[in-house]
Amino acid sequence: MQKSRMPIARISAAALLCCSMAISSSQAAETAVRALRGVKAYPAPDAPAIDDAEVLVRDGRIVNIGPRDPALAGVPPLAPGCDGGVLMAGFQNSHVHLNGPAFANAKAAKATTLEGGLTALLTRYGFTTAFDIASDRDNTLALRARVNRGELKGPRLLTAGLPLFPPQGLPVYLDHFDPAFLAKLPQPDSVSAALATVRQNLDAGAEATKLFLVTPQRNGPPKRMAADIAQAAVAETHRRGHLVFAHPTDLDGVRAALRAGVDILAHPPLGVPGPWPAELMDALRAANVHMVPTLKLLRYELTKEKVPAPQAEPVLQDSVRETGRFAAAGGKLLFGTDVDYMTDSDPSEEYELLAQAGLGPMQILASLTTTPAERWNEAARRGQLKPGMEADIVVLGGDPAQLVRQFSNVQCTLRGGRVIFSR
Repeated sequence: MQKSRMPIARISAAALLCCSMAISSSQAAETAVRALRGVKAYPAPDAPAIDDAEVLVRDGRIVNIGPRDPALAGVPPLAPGCDGGVLMAGFQNSHVHLNGPAFANAKAAKATTLEGGLTALLTRYGFTTAFDIASDRDNTLALRARVNRGELKGPRLLTAGLPLFPPQGLPVYLDHFDPAFLAKLPQPDSVSAALATVRQNLDAGAEATKLFLVTPQRNGPPKRMAADIAQAAVAETHRRGHLVFAHPTDLDGVRAALRAGVDILAHPPLGVPGPWPAELMDALRAANVHMVPTLKLLRYELTKEKVPAPQAEPVLQDSVRETGRFAAAGGKLLFGTDVDYMTDSDPSEEYELLAQAGLGPMQILASLTTTPAERWNEAARRGQLKPGMEADIVVLGGDPAQLVRQFSNVQCTLRGGRVIFSR
């Protein structure tokens, strides 16, 4: 089936290369067809792999993909130095933060500093899209603007802006943040206050709302967001055509997310002993609520709390098992790591934990590509290597179908056909 498309690719490539001769050299550089060649390509999680693959790109979009064709040997390389690996669609990290020192004063900071932060956090691991779900909104928007203007290389950045917390309900795990930043975090005590925050975020350019429904406290029980506030924030976000993330913390938080109509759980109820109630997991699936596993985060927190390994590992494996049960029953997972809250940005351990949960390599690939594209109504533009898609491409140094850690063995990351990371 792949070979049957190649004559079309040859005709398209020849025609475009011919036409490019009639325009200026600078225009030709933008409009000429170029090729990225790999030992293998995975066009989509549910599509057959292509050995000795070739992806043709023009103007930042994919023209065709198929086995390498000797008739196209003269097509110039898309990204010199990036040929020869395993090709996949660009990855999306659906749970990041951009609060670290590398991103301070993003409006005026040196481009090299900001780009270095994005490389260390995201692009070196193949992320061509990242969803920030809690940060200093205006600083993140300034960072995004500089990336979009081409001042620095980086992924496509989406943001939820400033998250909403219960009144006097900042969680204990934020205690180490700068007090000036903490003072900006909204803690609405009324529906009107919550609606004002949601509107300010979305008016400023945010693409989602983030609700901290349950927040652990240092002394005393956790704080919980009032149901009418959560429901109003969700309704207003949906009215504006956007999605809502929620941090549930525990099973009651998951139930609150369902009642409010939340779209995505930023975490499962990590550390809650299993089995998680079957009727609750069924309700999440029925409501099309997606979940970001962030399994590595649980080990990170247990280590930070100095829980001895013999006690910590069963807690982690319990959440790994329950997340796997959710996925096996049809629950939708979005890959995310909570980086820039966690100081270790390497996602290799997350891939391994997902494999332990029972996910196969192509299910993991779906959580990185097609599932987020579908969730954000972008399936016609992103998430697969096929004609018409934006040329967001990851080049891996090994095949994750053989070893899932290879998902993080990134040689090159391309966004819109342009290299934003090269090893």
